[in-house]
Amino acid sequence: MIEVRNLTKRYGTNIALDHVSFSVEEGSIVGFLGPNGAGKSTTMNIVTGYLSASEGEVTVGGHSILEEPAEVKKMIGYLPEQPPLYMDMTVREYLDFMYKLKKVTLPKEKHIREICALVKITEVYDRLVANLSKGYKQRVGIAQALLGNPPVLILDEPTVGLDPKQIIEIRNLIKNLGKNHTVILSSHILPEVQAVCERVIVINRGKIVADGTPDQLGHDLTTDHRMIVRIEGPEREIAAGLRNVNNVTDVQMLGEKEPGVFEYSVEGPEGKDIRRDLFAFCSRKGAPLLAMRSTDLTLEEVFLHLTDESYMNRVKIRKTSPKAGTSAKEGESA
Repeated sequence: MIEVRNLTKRYGTNIALDHVSFSVEEGSIVGFLGPNGAGKSTTMNIVTGYLSASEGEVTVGGHSILEEPAEVKKMIGYLPEQPPLYMDMTVREYLDFMYKLKKVTLPKEKHIREICALVKITEVYDRLVANLSKGYKQRVGIAQALLGNPPVLILDEPTVGLDPKQIIEIRNLIKNLGKNHTVILSSHILPEVQAVCERVIVINRGKIVADGTPDQLGHDLTTDHRMIVRIEGPEREIAAGLRNVNNVTDVQMLGEKEPGVFEYSVEGPEGKDIRRDLFAFCSRKGAPLLAMRSTDLTLEEVFLHLTDESYMNRVKIRKTSPKAGTSAKEGESA
């Protein structure tokens, strides 16, 4: 659906993007993650045609943004970090204006009403945009991006400045939109990306430094692959049983965490998922399995590792550079 190849953007001697390459499959929700100033918004602006690249190529649905900009823009609904709203218009007037500006050919009244119902702004349809809450303004911004039913949605920091309730509402809306659209979500808010996105592309200092699912990145960047399990039952008996579980290579007792409940560190071969074996053991033993968690890096730890040079000196992680996903070109990891 979207192909970005060797995208470079220079501002004088400053390189904002340095040969960025990635692809986005149709029907996926992809998080574009990075610290402030990493190049997220620059990439989004180039993909949507709002900014020209110094080098490289972007195609959407087989159409080049350079050679067929009008065709590409028809396929993209864009919500910039600051929604392009007119405060002196009502929601009805604003969406009618954007409908005409985008030259949408779908039945106007029916189409706009359907979008308003989808993003839940029907109740403020006749209110001035200036009088809406921040959350409703974001919804109106998403509504304008949906005009014309574009197959691709690009959302740049869609929950910035919202309260916790509004953030959850917008996240749920994005998940719902992902059922019928290809979505690129640009953000530096980690829980947002973790909650919404199936795949994460991490950019830092203008380069793609990682590409994969959050779980895949957390696993690939650490040398420590253990499960921490909390089981009710006799400590030494349970530990001895765990050592005999298929694929278990090491068991360490971590002590009593609740009355009669003990925690264990259980390790298996690299690349082998031992969760089902552990569950089967507890089931056979009649020992309640109360908790299980992996020691793989969290998305927050992945982010810090990839964007903070001092972090990798403080934790046990791979010292080699992470390998980017299959859609990124070799040599573009950092």
